Order: sequence, then structure tokens, then C-alpha cells
Amino acid sequence: MLLAYIVSMALLKIARMGHPVLAQTALPVADPCAEEISRLIADMAETMADADGIGLAAPQVYQPLRLILFRDVDQRDEAQDRPPVALINPAIEPLGEASVPGLEGCLSIPGLRGIVPRHAQIGYRGTTPEGKVIEREASGLHARVVQHEVDHLDGILYPMRMTDLRQLSFESELRHFAPVAVEEEQSR
Repeated sequence: MLLAYIVSMALLKIARMGHPVLAQTALPVADPCAEEISRLIADMAETMADADGIGLAAPQVYQPLRLILFRDVDQRDEAQDRPPVALINPAIEPLGEASVPGLEGCLSIPGLRGIVPRHAQIGYRGTTPEGKVIEREASGLHARVVQHEVDHLDGILYPMRMTDLRQLSFESELRHFAPVAVEEEQSR
């Protein structure tokens, strides 16, 4: 009988709002190709999938490093079939002045969602785990997720970006009130 070699991955604990690691600026990754970074990325990918997330930043798993993972499509069902994008030492730049409100949640703030304004279109740049530079433009959910995850690297959680905390809600209440809150915010 042949035994298959299985790469050991681990589910990581997710830091919750209030932990100091989420309030600090993350450190640059010195060597994007380092073995420990590859292991961290694999563990983060497994953790994100297990939590049914669409993005995850290293500080959310208690690692104060400038590293994010995200799904890069606007349709979550399609994104599940593709491996997440790992971006090391990312930088974003708004493309234009337009801002759009949208509903956001966070694995570090379980059970809550809020209406957050974000740049409608961004450019982003970073390094892959193979050492290649990625430069892309994004809009829609793709842009929102990248902005949300990069915020984690700067110690910012989405409620800090909200313009009206009355639009912060428990997920269990959203089916009743979220459409009204989004319409009100968009009409401003």
C-alpha cells in the first residue's frame, strides 16, 4: 500500500476585535519566498476556507506581517473553485474620487455587519509568494475586499471606516433592515 505524502496545514485561531495585534501597523515581510511565509499562507488559506471567508490578513491570525489573502472575483461561488490570491507587502491607490457604500463583515468581528464606504476603483500592487510583482486594478467586491484586508495591516477595522454607526447590525437582523440602510446611504 502506498502512503500519500500530505502537507501538514493547520487551522489558525482568528484574533477578535480588541486584541492588540489588530490595532497595530503590521511589519513588512522581508523575504516573500521564505518557507515560513509559504507555510503561513497555506495555513491562512485553510483557515479562511474553514471560516467561509473571502479575505484574511496575517494580523487576524496573530501574525503582525504585511500579508493578505483574498478571493479575486465578484461572485463568491466562482471564487471557491480558485485558490486565494496571496499578496505580500501590498499597497493600494484609489483610482478616482468615487466612493460606494457596501455591507461588510469581518472574521475578527463575528456576528456583525455594517455599511462601509470604500473607493469604487483601486489599483493595487504587491509580491506573490514566488517573488513576482503583481499590479492590478479592481472594482466592485474585489476592490472592497482588498481595501478591507489592507486596512487590517494598518490596524483599521471596518467600523472605524463607517460614517454612521446606526448602520452596524447583527447578522440576524439584516434580513429585516439591511436593504433599507443601503438604499438610504446610496441616496446621500
